[in-house]
Amino acid sequence: MTSLRKLGSSDLEVFPLSLGGNVFGWTADEATSFAVLDAYTAAGGNFVDTADSYSSWVDGNSGGESETIIGRWLAARGHRDDVVIATKVSQHPDFPGLSAANIKAAAEASLRRLGTDHIDLYYTHFDKPETPVEEIIGALDELVKAGKVRAIGASNISAARLAESLAFSDGEGLARYVALQPHYNLVSRDTYEGELEAVAAREGLAAVPYYALASGFLTGKYRAGTTVESPRQAGAGKHLETERGRKVLAALDDIAESHTVPVATVALAWLAAQPTVAAPIASARTVEQLPALLGVGDLVLTEEELGRLAEASA
Repeated sequence: MTSLRKLGSSDLEVFPLSLGGNVFGWTADEATSFAVLDAYTAAGGNFVDTADSYSSWVDGNSGGESETIIGRWLAARGHRDDVVIATKVSQHPDFPGLSAANIKAAAEASLRRLGTDHIDLYYTHFDKPETPVEEIIGALDELVKAGKVRAIGASNISAARLAESLAFSDGEGLARYVALQPHYNLVSRDTYEGELEAVAAREGLAAVPYYALASGFLTGKYRAGTTVESPRQAGAGKHLETERGRKVLAALDDIAESHTVPVATVALAWLAAQPTVAAPIASARTVEQLPALLGVGDLVLTEEELGRLAEASA
């Protein structure tokens, strides 16, 4: 049984892989999404990540499709309290920004779509520097006090704004961020390591990295001379053109072979072993893609292997 990890200073305990809900209502229809969610929870997973804007970028969608599918799944399965649901505010076409009024209205809309009376972890999706941290934290604190949100987090935020937000929370005795969702993986380390990671470490925040598999590149399916039919092909394939990308892939191949596990499992295990990281986020558009992701809970890399990957990705 994979051990759960504590999410920062909150009372939330999560599986070391957060299931990304960005594909629900996009590349996975409702029936497939239900099957993926069923398989993930059957394997011990309990941490589902979504956002109110998923998947507004798809023709014919308006945003909220992922939350709606997750809400229908929760209603059908009846085990709401067994699952930690994380969603986000600021990017829904009808609820843009982080004004106090918008945060509250967007939260109510998310609760309706999810069919629940509380959100376990509520992130600010993209920071809006034009909005004072006092206004953002004040609105989030009201949601926590009302029991509509259990814990709060931030995503896509600068180290300075994160530190300012935490200082305000502490000074006023208000809800404080317990989690940070940064862009972080083996071929994108400087998007987190440095000042942002230092703030998270100093303040006891749990990192829950997105793009953990670099849009699929770190699954190993993108190789020179091959074409992958995927909406993410352009983004993932560009890493093959860099020396770092090729070095990382070679190191992943060797380590994966020695453990007899998929390349994706090794990439996620490296991330999960990094200081501050509680659970990388990865999505599966089919049930068949899940085992490689879930394996992160069982794979422990040696210090030598972690070092090899760190060197290849430097």
